[in-house]
Amino acid sequence: MAEENNQNAGANGQAAGEQDKPQLQFALQRIYVKDISFEAPNSPAVFQQPFKPKVGLNLDTTSRQVGEGLYEVVVKVTAQVTHSEEGTTSFLAEIEQAGLFRISGIEGQQLEHTLGAFCPNMLFPYARECIDNLVNRGGFPPLMLAPVNFEAIYAQKKKRETEQSGAQTTQ
Repeated sequence: MAEENNQNAGANGQAAGEQDKPQLQFALQRIYVKDISFEAPNSPAVFQQPFKPKVGLNLDTTSRQVGEGLYEVVVKVTAQVTHSEEGTTSFLAEIEQAGLFRISGIEGQQLEHTLGAFCPNMLFPYARECIDNLVNRGGFPPLMLAPVNFEAIYAQKKKRETEQSGAQTTQ
């Protein structure tokens, strides 16, 4: 009986220690379009010539805390397609795909990495599909954007920040 009480006390002690740790929570609350734009400034003339596209693509991510444990992450995709020979703009498609994420139990560098790489990886497929749909509705052939490695983009950004802070300390 005494052994049984000691075992229970040990188990209760472990449970109490586990309760002291912040509970890890990560949940996608909502995905939404924050801003969307499509322009075809040279239509209908652009449809009267052979379509020889040159695609320019810009990606950006931002995040901000909007409540206790609630973060908004935005992936901004801008696709500008010009006629490769004439240089005239065929179309400009832009979307800010956003998501609300409930995150707790993650702090510091790990939280920054989650907001800067993991969350954008979840949102980008929605942005890709929306850009493709916009371009199609504009009368152009589909623009199938390749998948993006936000892990690599985040790593490059951190490396640049480290190099810049190192350069500032040596000056």
